[in-house]
Parts: sequence; C-alpha cells; structure tokens
Amino acid sequence: QVQLVESGGGLVQAGGSLRLSCAASGRTFSYTGMGWFRQAPGKGREFVAAINWNGGTTSYADSVKGRFTISRDNAKNTAYLQMNSLKLEDTAVYYCAARKTPGLIVILRERDYDYWGQGTQVTVSS
Repeated sequence: QVQLVESGGGLVQAGGSLRLSCAASGRTFSYTGMGWFRQAPGKGREFVAAINWNGGTTSYADSVKGRFTISRDNAKNTAYLQMNSLKLEDTAVYYCAARKTPGLIVILRERDYDYWGQGTQVTVSS
C-alpha cells in the first residue's frame, strides 16, 4: 500500500521557518515527480512547489518564490519543503503529492499527481 506521510507542520510566528517532510512508503518514487500543494481555509488547493525525479529541476508558485525550497532524498524516499520568512497568508494545510509514472519533468498540475498525503497544518501567527 502506497503512503505519503507529511510531518513538520505546526505553529510559527511570522518571519519564522518550518521544514516539512514527506515520507513515502509502499513503492519507490525515485524516478517520478513530487510536489507540494496547500489549502487555506475557505479556499481551493493550490500549487506550491514541485521537483523532478533527481532534484535537478524545481518550480515554485510566485507567492513562495525566494522563500520556500523544495528538495528530495531519493535514498530515503522523502521530499522536503523548507519554508522561510513565513507570512500570515502561508497558513494552510500542506499536502505532499507524488506521480506514479516515471518521468523527467516537474509536475505542476494537481490532476497529474496520483498519490497524496493526509496533509499537515501550518499556522503562521502575528
């Protein structure tokens, strides 16, 4: 059974940092794209960041560019999202996603991901 488990969320003051982890089990994702999405209260889920199979290519939403960094450790079957300079508007449930089919490119669209984690809450306070 494939599982993606996020961790590292929590409550942080504006300007602070958090590092989210996404541990995958049940199969290897070493050759597939992975990504992070988030859903704020009352809003739809939105793209945050994506990384290709070997970490050589990444993509970010404009709202997080320069503050967030996505990375992965294929040996650990884990993806990460380092979040710095957090803002109130970053408050959301953050979801990890992985694609089933191997490929070289980053995956930006929610509908192109096959596996999803349960989400981890990030709350930024003033």
